[in-house]
Amino acid sequence: MQEIEENEVTDMVIELPKQVKQIIDTLQAHGYEAYAVGGCVRDAILGRTPQDWDITTSALPKQVKALFRRTVDTGIQHGTVTVLLDKQGFEVTTYRVDGKYEDGRHPTEVSFTASLAEDLKRRDFTINAMAYNETDGLVDLFRGEEDLKEGIIRCVGVAKERFSEDALRILRAFRFSAQLDFSIEEETLQAAKDLADTLKKISAERIYAELIKLLVSDHPERLFEAYECGITAVILPEFDRMWETDQNHPAHYAKVGLHVLDTVRKTGKPATYAEETGYLPEEFRCLRLAALFHDVGKPECRHTDEEGVDHFYGHAEKGAELSKKILRRLKADNATIDTVSRLVKWHDYPLVPEERALRRAMHKIGSDLFPLLLELRQADLEAHAEPYRTEGPATLQKVWQVFLEIKKRKECTSLKELAINGSDLISAGYTPGKELGAVLERLLLFVIEEPKKNTKEELLKEAELYKK
Repeated sequence: MQEIEENEVTDMVIELPKQVKQIIDTLQAHGYEAYAVGGCVRDAILGRTPQDWDITTSALPKQVKALFRRTVDTGIQHGTVTVLLDKQGFEVTTYRVDGKYEDGRHPTEVSFTASLAEDLKRRDFTINAMAYNETDGLVDLFRGEEDLKEGIIRCVGVAKERFSEDALRILRAFRFSAQLDFSIEEETLQAAKDLADTLKKISAERIYAELIKLLVSDHPERLFEAYECGITAVILPEFDRMWETDQNHPAHYAKVGLHVLDTVRKTGKPATYAEETGYLPEEFRCLRLAALFHDVGKPECRHTDEEGVDHFYGHAEKGAELSKKILRRLKADNATIDTVSRLVKWHDYPLVPEERALRRAMHKIGSDLFPLLLELRQADLEAHAEPYRTEGPATLQKVWQVFLEIKKRKECTSLKELAINGSDLISAGYTPGKELGAVLERLLLFVIEEPKKNTKEELLKEAELYKK
């Protein structure tokens, strides 16, 4: 570690997981340098629990493989070997220097080096370019610890060079800003603005992954800064259209884009049903995406009446159509596309705190979607102007309570909850075919109106009345 100055090493103590310590100790015992590096060091300094621990070393991949019983060649052409300990995988990567980035994403070649400094120099941001082991302490060549304390996202070295090497780093800067609630340093921000167009080189899958991480963060409103820098014009032009669309209506206080970001920010707060069940990560992702896209149809549906008031008739249906198109373009999975587009389609559906009406709505919309829809509706209303932002959520809380009562009593709102099925009807004399489905649907509507009659006996008796 002779190339590193003493003032670039601190006596900070980070508690390493036993497996990480074992890997580093093993490498050091055989004469190699080894450090935990990157995001895990950043998160540990911030007091967060790192999701993954990456290790960088002066040992070549074949030397790493020789020291550990179980390894996987996960990226050996780039110097990465995964070491398996206690049924967990830890990526161990040889110090390297990247060659030219001709495609704006990947180096054409990499070469190994014996210099930790050279390896850290190629990384994206100062806060991700720190290394640590218990022997040497924290190695911080680019004032990453200081930037962490000051809450700054800053490129390592020259920002334009880092972004020219890999354009995805531009979007990563905004993602880290949203996750950590950090500001982006001026030179880094200007470079992002100047090179925004190079994001066209990045695959849709990579764009989508970073966008999702930004949206599910504690500060999704940082997407506005991406808009100001011309980032969304490249990756999500529909957002720019929303930001530029007025809403001259007493229910709204801002343009569509600001309302949408306010809705995204408010979406995900614990609501009555969420407190009881909790949201899965994929549900929260869909919720935030639906909040982002719930009014994406408004620019195309805007109509101004004679009094200068804007109306957006049919925007929910148009939004559902556009959200499908956008998510397909971003290569989202089919389940996400289906859930988000359904939430967008029904987000404006009138809901009243009356049991029979709510059972009908649950049947029409889908009871599986209903908790997410109520959460989205709550956030949407809170992002309106007064008195809508006060009166709307108050009514919706009553809807929540009625919904919970319906769920508690396990009242039927879908065919799978019906007390009989097609086989029961065939046994009662019905012929298999389209008629069978029509009868089941009629019986479902019957128990939606009369939930206590969802018993096999009552439904078979009702079904007799439908026979020709």
